[in-house]
Amino acid sequence: MHRERKVLKRGWDSITIDLLAAALQPEKRMRIMYKANLNFDRFKRYFYDLLEKGFIEKMEDNDGHAFYKTSERGKTLLAALRKAHDLANLDAP
Repeated sequence: MHRERKVLKRGWDSITIDLLAAALQPEKRMRIMYKANLNFDRFKRYFYDLLEKGFIEKMEDNDGHAFYKTSERGKTLLAALRKAHDLANLDAP
């Protein structure tokens, strides 16, 4: 018997949660992309929007290499989105 697999696309909120969580510790962009399980095009779209809005901040080490981490503002957003997901979780008993 052939079963059809339902593919669920992640929305803005799920992708944002994954990106902000992936950047809680300073990381390079590609490492954040892999941790958030995003392709490059989708990563660019979301990551740079979060960066521009101040939810992710850029840091540099002594050699000038760029690292990125979730800002305090981003941590607030991450907590709010996680709480909203918990409240809306319809699978919970």
